Amino acid sequence: MSPVSFIKANWRVLLLVTFLVVSLGLIFFPGDILADDGDFEGEEGPGSGIHNIQFGLGLEGGTQISAPVVGQTVEGVELDIDDHDEFEREAATIQENVSSELELETGDTLVRTDAENREISVEIFTYERSAAEFAQALQNAGVDASEDDVRDGVTRETRDDIETTIESRINEAGLSGSSVSQAEMDGTHYIVVQAPDLTDDELQAILEDRGLVEIVLHYPDGEGGQTNETGLVQADMGEIGTPSYDSDRGQHYVPVDVNPEPARQYEELMRDTGFTANPGACQYGSDEADGSNYCLLTMVDGEVVDAHSLAPNLADSMDRGEWAGSGNLRMVTPTQQDAQTLSINLRAGELRAPLDFDRDQTYTISPALADQFKNYSLIIGILSILAVSGMVYLRYGDRRVALPLIVTALSEVVILLGIAVLLRMPLDLSHVAGFIAVVGTGVDDLIIIADEVLEDGDVNSRRVFESRFRKAFWIIGAAAATTIIAMSPLAVLSLGDLRGFAIITILGVLIGVLVTRPAYGDILRRLMTDK
Repeated sequence: MSPVSFIKANWRVLLLVTFLVVSLGLIFFPGDILADDGDFEGEEGPGSGIHNIQFGLGLEGGTQISAPVVGQTVEGVELDIDDHDEFEREAATIQENVSSELELETGDTLVRTDAENREISVEIFTYERSAAEFAQALQNAGVDASEDDVRDGVTRETRDDIETTIESRINEAGLSGSSVSQAEMDGTHYIVVQAPDLTDDELQAILEDRGLVEIVLHYPDGEGGQTNETGLVQADMGEIGTPSYDSDRGQHYVPVDVNPEPARQYEELMRDTGFTANPGACQYGSDEADGSNYCLLTMVDGEVVDAHSLAPNLADSMDRGEWAGSGNLRMVTPTQQDAQTLSINLRAGELRAPLDFDRDQTYTISPALADQFKNYSLIIGILSILAVSGMVYLRYGDRRVALPLIVTALSEVVILLGIAVLLRMPLDLSHVAGFIAVVGTGVDDLIIIADEVLEDGDVNSRRVFESRFRKAFWIIGAAAATTIIAMSPLAVLSLGDLRGFAIITILGVLIGVLVTRPAYGDILRRLMTDK
């Protein structure tokens, strides 16, 4: 038989073998071939052991925190303005006026626009202002809104922004097996974060940091005191380097590249405020130096992380107007841990709104208990496979039928594990339940195939075999479609652990119908027919 004829005759089995080889490579390939370049050295993650499988909270231990977002919202406010540019300008003016009326920081007020419907949504990210005050501020800004229009919580877009930012922050921190999702309970929307290997205090510390990064100029006000002026904000910074240490200066820092236009403005500001003429003149916090300090403050969430002078060589470059061409800058921190945190905040971006930890729900599993769950899951999986294998052999008493059936069922598990690694899906107890369900339903389908094929005893004719196999395949195809339809709502909706169970079950059914069941049919055909 020529190679082409062989492939054509056995392509289903070859497809199964290909899936198995790729899955085993994903699971056991040394090092994580899917690792992000942004992971920090020394962080433990997938690929650091004998396999690349990630485990979730129930199998690794750690913490889950569910917390609502701090905020109040008025949605569906109509603006009778047809011109698009004028509409956007009016929305920006409303945001500025509301922020000023309520005496809030710029980042604590947001107006989202729907230009197509000429509507806006106004959000404030604080509970320190009442609904009546919020409504009054809107009215003063020219918006027709009452206290009844104000609701607790934020818009879906803001929650999505927060979810994306937290995911980026977790990925940058190299927290393997973590996940971020949304859930609704009693009409309140929660951000749900799971992080294996972290205590509740450690996870909360990551989530409490809103990540608003600024470089602030602290310089003499000309009247014997000091003044602060924002020089650069997060949006001004382009490429972010890795946390580093300068042994000559004794500085921990994060290198950043400032975008061209902000770099030009920053360089001009440094000259106008006298920084380039006073390098090395920083004694931040010293009363004696008040009125003569020229300090660059690295600030996160409004708190000073570090204060340092402008380096003489950088001052010369800015004085000559040469620095803006490159825009290279160091954001200095006191420790390597601070530098790493700063880098994470810069890469992930600002958390749009804070989380309300006064109403959070925290769930923690100790690593020791998780190890027990992991061992029990392995034991249950092995017992289920042995039990199914024994019953199949007792049912048929023919190794030609039973052994391929068992091997094919196990192949589904291996392929599903490979898909989990590929999708970076942290496996939890719900996924284990899904694997067991997949083994059970998979074997059911394979038994249907075997029963149909052997309906009248051994079959020697390939034509008869294929006729019976097609009949069986229609049955399992219909059953698979029913299962997928039934599980789809659970896979889409935010229903906690049920979602993981549904996703694994649906993937298992698809792999079975598209790969393993057809391959089992080909194997049976070769073993049971003579021609």
